[in-house]
Amino acid sequence: MRKGPVLGPMVLCGVCFNGSKLDFLSKIGVKDSKKLSTKRRSELAKAIKDSCHSYKVIVISAKEIDQRKERNISMNRLEELKFAEIINDLKPDSIYIDAADVNEERFGESIRKLLEYMPRQIISKHKADDTYPIVSASSIIAKDIRDNLIEELKEKFGDFGSGYPSDIKTTDFLRDWIKKNKKPPQFARKSWNTTKKILNEEVENRKITEYFN
Repeated sequence: MRKGPVLGPMVLCGVCFNGSKLDFLSKIGVKDSKKLSTKRRSELAKAIKDSCHSYKVIVISAKEIDQRKERNISMNRLEELKFAEIINDLKPDSIYIDAADVNEERFGESIRKLLEYMPRQIISKHKADDTYPIVSASSIIAKDIRDNLIEELKEKFGDFGSGYPSDIKTTDFLRDWIKKNKKPPQFARKSWNTTKKILNEEVENRKITEYFN
């Protein structure tokens, strides 16, 4: 089973603050981005970007996520490569990462090996978004950008909900699209089980039925 949304891109962000300014994040109410409304995330994202030392965002399209199969790399490895790209550009002295791997230390060590410089420390933890305000700040910017990208897709293709497999509106949209077009939309992650299942039910099985008729 694949984690994350079945529709839309993945957005990763890194943000740097000088140590003396880290208290600012707590003062403005930065916390786990999932616990914030879309409006509040947008407000905080602007405040963070205006006040930070630097930040970098990477948008990974559904197509690039699917193409990792051709490169024979996992989702965790794709995230490691993208996180390392962000870190190599920003070059922070201390690094705090929300670990995608079940093994926190392994995730941090994998990223360390991809770095072009030697940071003082790498802290790789599960649920870092809920523990470290600096990680929350990065997640807030990433989620705000994804929110905006999703709204742009909705304006063009119609309302498909949140884009997550648990959202009935999302799966209904995907099923209706596949029924009509015999293939997923370009912004769907074809390597996700949700997409594969609907394709099988609405296209492949139908072909078998038509063949026997």
